[in-house]
Amino acid sequence: MFNIIIKDNYDEVSKAAFDVMKDIVRKDKAVLGLATGSSPVGLYKEMIRDHQENGTSYKDTVSFNLDEYIGLPKSHRESYYTFMHENLFNHIDIKEENAHVPLGDCEDPEKSAKEYEDELKKYEVDIQILGIGSDGHIAFNEPGCPFDSETHIMELTEQTREDNARFFDGNIDEVPKLAITQGLASIMRAKKIILIATGANKAQAIKDMIEGEKTVDCPASILQDHNDVTVVLDKDAASKLSK
Repeated sequence: MFNIIIKDNYDEVSKAAFDVMKDIVRKDKAVLGLATGSSPVGLYKEMIRDHQENGTSYKDTVSFNLDEYIGLPKSHRESYYTFMHENLFNHIDIKEENAHVPLGDCEDPEKSAKEYEDELKKYEVDIQILGIGSDGHIAFNEPGCPFDSETHIMELTEQTREDNARFFDGNIDEVPKLAITQGLASIMRAKKIILIATGANKAQAIKDMIEGEKTVDCPASILQDHNDVTVVLDKDAASKLSK
């Protein structure tokens, strides 16, 4: 079931997303599912502001990120390990050992994926943050990814790599071709989901997710089967919705 919130701009979208999750992050021993990319950055700023102004503590919080590029060392400026530390972890009091990011720079990514899934299954994620790709992917689950997938290795599509080239100085050759990602079934185990999308380039994916048929051609359409999904959009991202 989708609860749809439409706001005028990105700042309002970020504030609205935080309003949905603030009671969860303030509870003892919350388990958070976190995402990377431009969509959640404003939400993370709201979490940092709340931590600094209201004293909300993350010392007992556990977090699991969705994905990571394969082949980038943790220290790479575009690794999701670096992204999460620069945009959130360095600014709150979460313990390093409780902030889980998949390990993509390793000799055996398949083994790393299985170990990550095994650790994830020890917890119940209270709330999962998602963005959405212009082709309807969530995490790095590209079109065609099975709905029953768990944490796995995914070959990135040309479209995803083109979309992400902006983070690599516009050079698609610098964008990794593989990623380790939570699967669609892994994501669906979360108790509550917030999906954030802004911009006209996301409008068709949002329409397909909410109003289209449930199909692996639009991986995000699996969310039609979840009983608690809040979708926070700006007017451009919502522009193709018929309702």
